[in-house]
Amino acid sequence: MVISNIIGGLGNQMFQYAAGRALSLVRNEPLHLDISGFNGYTLHQGFELSRVFVCPAVIASKTEIRDILGWQHLPGIKRILARPSMEVFRCNGFVVEPHYHYWPKIKYAPKACYLSGYWQSDQYFKSHATTIRADFTFKSPLLENNAALAKQISLVNAVSLHIRRGDYVSNQKTTAMHGVCSLDYYRAAIELIVERVQQPYFYIFSDDIAWVKDNLKIDFPLQYVDYNDGLDSYNDMHLMSLCQHHIIANSSFSWWGAWLNPSPQKIVIAPKKWFAKESNVKDRFPQGWITL
Repeated sequence: MVISNIIGGLGNQMFQYAAGRALSLVRNEPLHLDISGFNGYTLHQGFELSRVFVCPAVIASKTEIRDILGWQHLPGIKRILARPSMEVFRCNGFVVEPHYHYWPKIKYAPKACYLSGYWQSDQYFKSHATTIRADFTFKSPLLENNAALAKQISLVNAVSLHIRRGDYVSNQKTTAMHGVCSLDYYRAAIELIVERVQQPYFYIFSDDIAWVKDNLKIDFPLQYVDYNDGLDSYNDMHLMSLCQHHIIANSSFSWWGAWLNPSPQKIVIAPKKWFAKESNVKDRFPQGWITL
C-alpha cells in the first residue's frame, strides 16, 4: 500500500493526500493516511480531510506503518531520517520530498511506500485531476449566510481575494518561513483583474478582516467574508471555489480554493514570492496561473 503522512492545515493535508492518491492509482495500491502527527498538535483544526470532504480517508495502523518502515517507524527516528543529510540511511520504502518544487523521482517509489513531505505541486496529481476533484467534493452543503453568499456569487463576476495573516504574523517560526504578501502585490493583482474582468465583484477572505479594512482600499464592489472561523473555516475555501476568478495569498488554503474552481476561463493570480526567503517554487502553480 501507499501511506501518506498527513500534517499541517487543511491545504497542506490536501496536497499530501492528492500526491499519495495519485501514486496509489498509478501503483493500483490502496492509500492509507498516517495522522499520528496530530497527537498533541495545536495549530489549525487538526486532521480535517474526512470531516470536510467525501474522500476515502483510511487511517493507517501502526502495524501497517511498521510493515513498510520497519524499525524506522518510530516517531523520533522518522523525524531524524527525514532530514536531507540522512537519505542514505532510509529504507527503500521511506520516500521523503527532497525540496519544494516537483520531484519527478517519486514515480520510482516502490509499491509499498511511506510518503513524507508537502508535495505542493499539481504535477504530482494533475493526470488524476478528475479523481482528486471528486475526492475533494465538500461533504456538507453551504447553509444560512454561506448559502446566501454562494447564490450572490453566482450572479456576479466574482473574484475571491485571500489575505493570510494569523500565524503568518503571530508565530515567529512561521513568519520567518512564509512572511506575508505585500499590499503592492494585492494592488497590482486587483489592477490586473480590473483590466481583464468586466464589473468585478471582490469577495475578501482573511483571518484578519479588520486589518484588511484598514489597509487595503478597493474602489469596486466588494464584500468581506468574516463569519467562518474555527471548525467552520473550511467554508471559506468552498466559497472561494465558487468564484469565477482568484487572487490568492502565499497559502495552500487559497491555492486549493482557486484550483477547485474547474473553469478553464478562470484567472488566477498568485504571489511570485511564496516564501520569506527565496526558494525554487517554479512548479508551485498550474499552467496558466499568473504570478506577480
